[in-house]
Amino acid sequence: MAAAPESRWDNAIQMKLSVQRAIDRWVGQVLCWGLSRWHSLTRRPVQVEGHPPRRLLVILLSEMGSVVLAQAQFDELQRAHPGAQLHVLQLRKNQSVMRLVGFVPESNLHSIDDSSLGHLLSSMWRALRDLRALQLDGVIDCELFSRISALLSYGCGARVRVGFTPHTQEGLYRGNFTNAAVPYNPYQHISLQFLGLARVLGRALSHPEELGRVRPLNRLVLPVLPASLRSLPLDDNESQQFRARLMADHAVFDRSSHRVLLYVSGGALPIRAWPEAHYIELARGLLNQGCAVGLIGLPEDTPQAQRVLDALQHPACRDLTGYTRNLRELLMLFHQADLLITNDGGPGHFASLTPIQTLVFFGPETSRLYGPISERATVLESGMACSPCLTAYNHRDSFCDGDNRCLQVIEPAQVLSMALQRLST
Repeated sequence: MAAAPESRWDNAIQMKLSVQRAIDRWVGQVLCWGLSRWHSLTRRPVQVEGHPPRRLLVILLSEMGSVVLAQAQFDELQRAHPGAQLHVLQLRKNQSVMRLVGFVPESNLHSIDDSSLGHLLSSMWRALRDLRALQLDGVIDCELFSRISALLSYGCGARVRVGFTPHTQEGLYRGNFTNAAVPYNPYQHISLQFLGLARVLGRALSHPEELGRVRPLNRLVLPVLPASLRSLPLDDNESQQFRARLMADHAVFDRSSHRVLLYVSGGALPIRAWPEAHYIELARGLLNQGCAVGLIGLPEDTPQAQRVLDALQHPACRDLTGYTRNLRELLMLFHQADLLITNDGGPGHFASLTPIQTLVFFGPETSRLYGPISERATVLESGMACSPCLTAYNHRDSFCDGDNRCLQVIEPAQVLSMALQRLST
């Protein structure tokens, strides 16, 4: 079955991503080359300061779900450097997750506004000014070959700069000024790679004489991923107030034996979405089994949710897009439901902080790298030969042109069977 046509919102997202990729490719390469030449001419040996690191920075510009997957990294930084202030640089639109998980204090959050080119440049200037004033001891660039994050890691003034490198692999050039470069491993879950970056930072801070060469992780024994992340505690009174509001606004959830949430949108990358027609067929099967179905998402996902509602015409299927006013309320919603069925993206990772059962679709990207860390999560993949097609090596720009067959071949009947099995346990 063909994929549903993209909405104007999806097209706008794709246009914005295309512009960002073009800027990163053409402008970013020139800037990285120029900065590399400057670094080669002016660099001096990094000196041992004689004291433990006092201020460290983590750059996390990518999607909000990456913050959840960085839990082990922040645990390691806090364990290895208990006296250091941890600072985080993010896109402003992604900071709500960091505020919720509380890895660092609010005062140590720094942001960049990418809503327009003017805002991007002015906010970068302010962020770098503030970061340089901190006199950072080290920075970790968590991005996979993003040139803007590499430039920011140099511009912040930290004496030790840790980040990924393609090493001898062709393409994705971003200079030679990352002085503790770590080879990216496309076969290792990103959570473990984030942890590896934190451990390399610790080694580099104590052994600056080793800086300037690629640092493979063969001397670091990384632990196996935990079965689940730590659940995020929520205030009981706040949760009860939210439940009362939910049941008052959508009484069908109070009367149903099972509550299922569907995230139909593809978010920033629509190619990651299971077809809308498949979601409709799945929802119809769930409703026929007596389940209440809620469609979640951001306010801009409402038109797509309305199409699903129009197709189903069922009182037990409700539009919850935009209903949760912040990420904390989304987690409270997860606490009130039995099952989440979602495309690859933030909701699947946020769900790992709650007790909800989750089914997550993967195809254009791979769960081996980005799968949710939860024993309550089940990944659905077709295993097609071309999957995954979104990688760090192509800037997540697929050759499928929106025709995500790897997800289309996953049948609604198969997903319905798995969903009912999860609900029965």
